[in-house]
Amino acid sequence: MRVRFAHVGAVLAVAALATAQSSSPRETVNTTVGGKKVSVDYGRPSLKSRKLDDLVAQLPADRIWRAGDNQVTTLTSETDLTIGGKKVAAGKYSLYVHAPATGDWSLVVNKDQGIALSKIWAQAPPDLANQPWPRLDGYDKIASQEVVRAPMKAGKPASAVETFTVSFAPSGTGAVMTLAWGDRTWALDLQPGK
Repeated sequence: MRVRFAHVGAVLAVAALATAQSSSPRETVNTTVGGKKVSVDYGRPSLKSRKLDDLVAQLPADRIWRAGDNQVTTLTSETDLTIGGKKVAAGKYSLYVHAPATGDWSLVVNKDQGIALSKIWAQAPPDLANQPWPRLDGYDKIASQEVVRAPMKAGKPASAVETFTVSFAPSGTGAVMTLAWGDRTWALDLQPGK
C-alpha cells in the first residue's frame, strides 16, 4: 500500500505543478566554454513570502532538488566540459542539486532526460504532454545515470533574490555558473574538457 500511496502522491504533485506552470516562467541562459556554446534551461520559482530553509526542509530523504521548477532542468554543451574535476562529454544532461541538511551543496549532472508528462499524468495539458519532467518517484530511479556530483561554493548575493536564478560569468576559457535564491548563492567552475 505504501508504494501505491507514494505513486498517487507523485501524480497529484505533478498535476499541481503543471497547473502552476505559468507561475514559474522558463528561462535559458547561455555562455561559452572553450569557444563553444553551453546553456541551461530551467523553471524559475519565486519565494512568494516563503523562506528558503522551509522549502529545503521539505526535500525528500535523498535531499535532491530538481534545480528549478516544473520541467526538467537541462545543461546542454557543444563541447566536453570539466565540472568538479571530472570530464563531462558534450551533450544534453539533466541538472539537480544535492542539498544536505549540513555541509556543502552539490550540482548533480545526470544523463536521464526526464519523462514525458503524459506518461505520468493522463490528463496532461496538450502543450505540456510531451515536455520532459523530472522523475518525482525518487532520484534513486536514475542515480545510476549520474555523471558527476560537484561541490558548489556557497555565498551571499548583494541583495535577496526573489526568483531562482542561474547565471554565468566568464572565467578564462570557461565560466562560473551561479545559482541564486533568497539570501544564498552557490557557484562552480565550468572549464573546457581535458
